[in-house]
Amino acid sequence: MPTIRANDLEIAYEVVGSGPPLVLLHAASSSGRQTYAAQIPALADAFQLFLPDARGHGRTHWNAADGFEASWLVDDLEAFVDGLGLRTFHLIGYSMGAMTALGFAVRVPERLRTLVVVGIAAAREPRARVAGRLMDPERISRDDPGWAAEMALTIDQVQGAGAWQRLLPAIAADIETQPLLTPGQLRGITAPTLVVVGDRDPLVPVGQAWDLSRQVRDVGTGGSRTARTPRRRAARSPGPCLAVAGAGDAGARRRAARCRAGDRLLRPLRPDRTGARTGILEGSAQRRRRAQHLRIA
Repeated sequence: MPTIRANDLEIAYEVVGSGPPLVLLHAASSSGRQTYAAQIPALADAFQLFLPDARGHGRTHWNAADGFEASWLVDDLEAFVDGLGLRTFHLIGYSMGAMTALGFAVRVPERLRTLVVVGIAAAREPRARVAGRLMDPERISRDDPGWAAEMALTIDQVQGAGAWQRLLPAIAADIETQPLLTPGQLRGITAPTLVVVGDRDPLVPVGQAWDLSRQVRDVGTGGSRTARTPRRRAARSPGPCLAVAGAGDAGARRRAARCRAGDRLLRPLRPDRTGARTGILEGSAQRRRRAQHLRIA
């Protein structure tokens, strides 16, 4: 895996496919390959994918005992794309990666061609409350040993023994205190934007995702979209488009049935007028399973 020196880190990343540049930012405790494994084959048909590992994740070394802040991830992303010479690009972020994507879009909106944010909201709760319980190392070791073993392999093997037990509380603590993006800042995002959420995501209620989509101002023919937009409108969205089939969204379910089996994206639908591909990313099943034993009230 190649690395690039950026923001005083050796950021590890993968490059897959060919076409317009698309940067994909992964979720907490994961990596680019882990988060987007099901989507990479389809997206690589239409884009050149750049999948960086965030600090403290994958093969990008960082000791979370030295701190962890969402704003640092935005700094890392900016230095990363500068180092690669990517002046403008498409951007997708999931969960923690989506917060980084929003922060970047607010800071330098002119650099984004399109923006997709999955599983994030501008509000602090219930995200902070649920993350605090979901990312508790003691609870994970006791109630979710499979996840603990997975992180021991994917995080500790590279970052050092006990790294995930330092990383997750640091991320949860940052969620509790990180500055929230204001409506005014979100209105400054000029790229056509799609907001995606699983209809049972324990961290991000659908209503909050809808609120976020309404705060991103309408621009040109693209503007903001939510994942529950009917197919005929989503297909017109310029740039990459991912959508979630909600339990009550029959149109999205019909669309998903043509593209997926289980929770995995298998292939893109036909290209839209701009040549971008449209596909389906189904829900937040994994996060939901991990949170099902938590009392989220």
